[in-house]
Amino acid sequence: MNTSNSARDLAARRGHGPHTSMFLRMLVRAAVLRRGRAVSALFAMVVAAAVATAMLNLYVDVQSKLRREFRNYGANIILVGRDGDGASLPADTLDRVDSVLAGRGIAAPFGLVVARTGDGQPIVVAGTDFERVRQLDKWWSVSSWPAEILKVPTSRAEGAREMGHPESSSPALIGVRALAAIAPKGQAFDLNFQGRVLHVTPAGTVQTGAAEDSRIYISLADFVAWTGVQPSTVEVAASGSPEEVAGIMKQLAQAIPAGDVRPVRQIMEGEARVLGKTRATLLAAAALIILTAALCVLSTLMGWVFDRRRDFAIMKALGASGRLLNGFFAAEAAMLGASGAVIGFLLGIGIAAWIGRVNFHAPVVPRWSVLPVVLAGSMAVTLLSAILPITLLRRVQPAVILRGE
Repeated sequence: MNTSNSARDLAARRGHGPHTSMFLRMLVRAAVLRRGRAVSALFAMVVAAAVATAMLNLYVDVQSKLRREFRNYGANIILVGRDGDGASLPADTLDRVDSVLAGRGIAAPFGLVVARTGDGQPIVVAGTDFERVRQLDKWWSVSSWPAEILKVPTSRAEGAREMGHPESSSPALIGVRALAAIAPKGQAFDLNFQGRVLHVTPAGTVQTGAAEDSRIYISLADFVAWTGVQPSTVEVAASGSPEEVAGIMKQLAQAIPAGDVRPVRQIMEGEARVLGKTRATLLAAAALIILTAALCVLSTLMGWVFDRRRDFAIMKALGASGRLLNGFFAAEAAMLGASGAVIGFLLGIGIAAWIGRVNFHAPVVPRWSVLPVVLAGSMAVTLLSAILPITLLRRVQPAVILRGE
């Protein structure tokens, strides 16, 4: 009994083996004998797969990179006192903001007062955290940031201010217009706020083309000690998608009831507009190139059918069914799509990395999850392109073709 079963299994394997090997040999021989058409179709699929791979990798990475670029343009959320213009925020506001952000952005506090110079000129003085502002407002043109070593010890500064003497010195970042009006030679000067004097040492200039050019910036510690005024504004550069930024705004409003949370609409709307156009451009470019590749593959497959009418006629005359011929032709198309997808995927990763390096000065991380999508898409394109040639293949009449008509 066991011997009989073994014989039947061996016979079955031998029966299926030749069919499979013959099918594979026919596929390989068809590609070898018609190398010109096969190479042109393969090149079209490689280009389509490479572009699709690059676009899909960029589609994912470009959003995060563009958001990172937009963060260089400053805050997209403003937190101000709810009680009115210039109203101070609670002393622990910055800690609450940092807790809500949890590493998803950077926040910088600002306190504003109008002080007077020695000759009575009014000037806006802002207290802030220079290290935070340096990270938040990278677009500022700053000649030199105030150095911590220029600061006078707090106890000494506070004692001098309480006595009304200008011995305390605070390094300041001065707007270019304010510097031209107050200290054109870069000399130190005094500021007076409600009878309290602060001696200011210019440490650098700032130029933005906006209100910052007319202000004087000092450290927040010196500002609070001199004026007794807490910050009234916190600028926040929150990272993430528009939905994530909206969620952060909602959390800030809940965490700080005394503050009014407002979006910086120019930044947020500009970011959304640029991201939307970029995504649309990437998808449109990928779709156009894939359509062009599909037309090229269709033309190639139509040429294959025309060139091989006699081969198909002989196969039909020898008893090959229409289903077998259709399957053979579809297998050729699928093999073409799969080969082009693999080669194009490798090229597309290189293209995406190059684009990321040139435009964003950062590499685009290869996403291997894109490979199945590109592979399935390439095979789908070739199989769809094979529908019309397969329809023509069904109309092949062996007798007519073999008589040379």
